[in-house]
Amino acid sequence: MSIETITFGCRLNAYESEVMKAEAQKSGLENAIIINTCAVTAEAVRQAKQSIRKARRENADARIIVTGCAAQTQARDFGDMAEVDLVIGNNDKLRAESYRPIAFGEPLNDKVQVNDIMSVTETAGHLIDGLDGRARAFVQVQNGCDHRCTFCIIPFGRGPSRSVPMGVVVDQIRRLVDNGYAEVVLTGVDITSYGGDLPGSPTLGKLTQSILKHVPSLPRLRISSIDSIEADPALYEAVTDPRLMPHLHLSLQSGDDMILKRMKRRHSRADALGIVEKLRGLRPDMVFGADIIAGFPTETDAMFENTLRFVTEADLTYLHVFPFSPREGTPAARMPQISRRTAKERAARLRALGGTQFAKLCASRIGKTENILVERDGLGRTEQFIPVAVERARPGDIVTAEIDGTSTDGLIARRDKVAA
Repeated sequence: MSIETITFGCRLNAYESEVMKAEAQKSGLENAIIINTCAVTAEAVRQAKQSIRKARRENADARIIVTGCAAQTQARDFGDMAEVDLVIGNNDKLRAESYRPIAFGEPLNDKVQVNDIMSVTETAGHLIDGLDGRARAFVQVQNGCDHRCTFCIIPFGRGPSRSVPMGVVVDQIRRLVDNGYAEVVLTGVDITSYGGDLPGSPTLGKLTQSILKHVPSLPRLRISSIDSIEADPALYEAVTDPRLMPHLHLSLQSGDDMILKRMKRRHSRADALGIVEKLRGLRPDMVFGADIIAGFPTETDAMFENTLRFVTEADLTYLHVFPFSPREGTPAARMPQISRRTAKERAARLRALGGTQFAKLCASRIGKTENILVERDGLGRTEQFIPVAVERARPGDIVTAEIDGTSTDGLIARRDKVAA
């Protein structure tokens, strides 16, 4: 066994796990399992601890290293686990020197090696050749967050907002395209805040335009979750480029104005609807997903109904729904709580509505010709990120297919309607 990574949480974590693996190998580390944790919900933390125990049961001789957002915010909790050999902070996990002591058996005064994330002022632009087992590649353009939403622990796990210089991002994407990747996803913690800490204060829109201009051989560029209120004019211009995929995921959280205020979000219900309408006006084929929290403290039935209506009014398709999970140290944890049962019931209703919305989108694509990025044998994704069963195609290729039907998972393209 060499080095295995187990990743929880977001796309940024997936990208960072590749960097961590490379840096750990560079340090000389062998026979190790690195667990990259997520702190968004208490359930994510529970799953990480469960994974650690399982890893130790199945790999008695391996060294187990825990890092990521939960390790940053709850370092001692993980350090107190007998199964864990080392806990590394969220910034230090990307440096080879952090792994050298355990690689060479050097004694540590404390197996918890976690520093103050708030003192970090830069994000390194690590260059990677690709991501194991993936047809698309994630590229980190930003890290951290300067906002303080009342429910969110992530700024304390990631630190202040900091951006990767534009030139480094462009070089990384060129390298990935040269290695055969046909699609790149820009990712970060709060990527619409991109550039405020860089000379000249470039924006996410300017970065997107620069990538499309300077990497003309990149077939598909995708943007991950955005805070819509931060969208800049250059980003609106960029969405008209056909190489920018027509799928955006909104950091929405609620469709009720009072709950949005109590969350300390910076957009209103009308703001979010207006942005969706503006983007669809520029790109009629654009589809939207959203993060939504169900059962936020003080949420009444009427407030929840406002969120349900927002989903249909904005015609959202891909819903990432979370029952509210109080995180110690956040203002929302001290607010009057909704029962866990009610939060789960509301989350289930939202997920059911999301399923209906997704089925409607799939039905609308029957008979259409789609460009499909093949992820693995028999399965790919359309430009709108819809899963599609497609035969006679190699992973990593983009094929053209006519959609013949739908399934519970997405779309179906008949083999005789596929052309390379």
